[in-house]
Amino acid sequence: MVKQFFYLIQIILAIILVALILLQSRGSGIGTTFGGDMGFYGTKRGAEKLLFILTIIIASVFLIVSTISVIL
Repeated sequence: MVKQFFYLIQIILAIILVALILLQSRGSGIGTTFGGDMGFYGTKRGAEKLLFILTIIIASVFLIVSTISVIL
C-alpha cells in the first residue's frame, strides 16, 4: 500500500517535471516562447526564474521519492 502511494507520487512528479522542462526554452526567455522577442539573453527574471527554481525543487523531490521507493 505504501509502495503504491510512492509510485503514484512518482508518476505525478514526473509529469510535472516534464511539463516544467518543456516550458523552458534554451537560449531564450519565456517571453519568446509566447511570441515576444527581446533580441538578447539576460538573467532569469520573473516567471522564467520561478520555472527554473520549481524545476530544481521538483527534480530534487522526485529523486528523494524514487530513492525511498527503491528502499521500500
